[in-house]
Amino acid sequence: MPSAQDWINNPLGVVEGLFEQSNSNPEWEKRVVDFFKDKLAEKEAQTWSLKCGKYKDVTECGVDFNSRNTVPSERQTFYCVPVPGESPWVKECYARSSQARVIPSTSYTPNRQKRSYEEDDDMDTQSQRPGDSNSGSKGSGDLQGNGDCKRLETEAPSSSSTSPPSCASPLDLNYPLPGEQGPACLVKVYDEWESFKLNDTLEVFGILSVDPALSGVGEEKEVSSLLDPEESMETAEEQRAHSPPPSLVPRLHMVHAVPLQHNNPLLPPTASEEVVASFLSELGSVRSEFLSFLTHILLGDALAAEYLLLHLISNVYARRDILPLGKFTLNLSGCPHSSPYTEHLYRILQQLVPSSYRLPMSLHNMNSMRMVPRKDHVANRLVSGALQLASNTSLFLDETQLEQGQLDTAGVRNITALGNLISWQKVDYDFNYHQMEFPCNINVLVASEGRSLLPSDCQVHLQPHMTPPNAEEYLSALQAAQAPSQMNKYRLYLTIARQLEYSITEEVTKAVEEDFVEMRKDDPQSISAEDLHRMLIVSRLLSISLGQTTLSTDVWMKTKHLELLRMNRIQQQKSVNGHEP
Repeated sequence: MPSAQDWINNPLGVVEGLFEQSNSNPEWEKRVVDFFKDKLAEKEAQTWSLKCGKYKDVTECGVDFNSRNTVPSERQTFYCVPVPGESPWVKECYARSSQARVIPSTSYTPNRQKRSYEEDDDMDTQSQRPGDSNSGSKGSGDLQGNGDCKRLETEAPSSSSTSPPSCASPLDLNYPLPGEQGPACLVKVYDEWESFKLNDTLEVFGILSVDPALSGVGEEKEVSSLLDPEESMETAEEQRAHSPPPSLVPRLHMVHAVPLQHNNPLLPPTASEEVVASFLSELGSVRSEFLSFLTHILLGDALAAEYLLLHLISNVYARRDILPLGKFTLNLSGCPHSSPYTEHLYRILQQLVPSSYRLPMSLHNMNSMRMVPRKDHVANRLVSGALQLASNTSLFLDETQLEQGQLDTAGVRNITALGNLISWQKVDYDFNYHQMEFPCNINVLVASEGRSLLPSDCQVHLQPHMTPPNAEEYLSALQAAQAPSQMNKYRLYLTIARQLEYSITEEVTKAVEEDFVEMRKDDPQSISAEDLHRMLIVSRLLSISLGQTTLSTDVWMKTKHLELLRMNRIQQQKSVNGHEP
């Protein structure tokens, strides 16, 4: 007969053995049932119980890691934060929907103000330990971090940080942007974590864990009570970074996750064809109203409003080798230097897009900010930077804040990082001994007085048709005049337009090629291949803005007209300011 150890460790083998012994006796099944009933009834068998450590941080009993009865499995930990630069209107929408659907738990009362956990499940995911994830396009193997002491009151620089001691604080929550709020979270993933990439935006469903036993950072722990024996091998700095108090950084054991194409709360995470089709029917009228709104924002400049609209719906839809296709960085030159116009312009744009960030390019910011994430080898984590942003974030670079002075080494690196972001839609993360490229999809708008010192896909010089005595009051009144329902239409328009498919028929492609040859016939220097590439981008965005998924002859002719007006305006400005390139 099988032994006790056999029926515990290999019950299927016991069943097979009893079947072979029965010699096809039809009562063999009864013998199997009786055998297991007897074993379960024995006093010795009653001391055995099966404990599962899945979805738990601390076991209910001790664990003998050397026992052959202990079956280990693998999980990955991601450090997640609220979407960087998430607009206030988005937070309000998510907060309202969360309050309507969720009753707060009475078992956990945080001692700080924060958004609901459901709202904060839309996060950028980052892996905690090196070696658990592949590099490149996969999730980075480092816990995200941020050592800039100016970023948040709750931050504390690591021992390798160069920040002054006066900035020290209890814990560095490692937000990419300064002034960010909302809870961070350690998300523990049990299956298919290779599908999550660095800076992805996710909606996570899982089991919340705020076990007080996890709060003993740096204290002695019973290895047998932990479900991750590697934690006992970490240094104090690593424990501080990887095991923050659950009251500040709760644990969430993932059961299901949905990658989000956008974080617009007015649309489902994945907009259905019916939703898109219903909105397309009124897209033309919404575009006209939105264009009029942008024209008033840009002080009556209809041409600049056209290009700003195209910029707001641009999106990197594919990559060909290292070239990102679809990006449309706009340089809005002619912005006043002394007026706070650019700041108020950004505030209005912030009310239109789900995520955004304004970076005043002052000499101090360029020399002191950390824009590129770097690896902290002491704490064994990735220290975040200002350019570690979610897909489709709008980055507003305010070049009117430039001033005379000398860029130091850090300033030059930051300018180079901004240039690489604009030209190649990538950020080179600093791992000290090498750099690693991470692709991104960030809409960059550069506001400048003259032509920007940064590269751009298109420059439009602002020509105001009105000069309000107080720009702040004018723009505030303009925004207040828009009903909330109208603002929601603009927000839906921008999100849906970004998701529309687009193609060019062979017939139209041939017509464009012939038109290009005709334009170069009289003066080959009048238009270059780069100009054609820009016109194709403008025509694509113009078609999408009109709700058309393919290029038409009418749209191509309008594209040529817009580009002619834009180039004539730039030439006029060059003649006025001969020093401009």
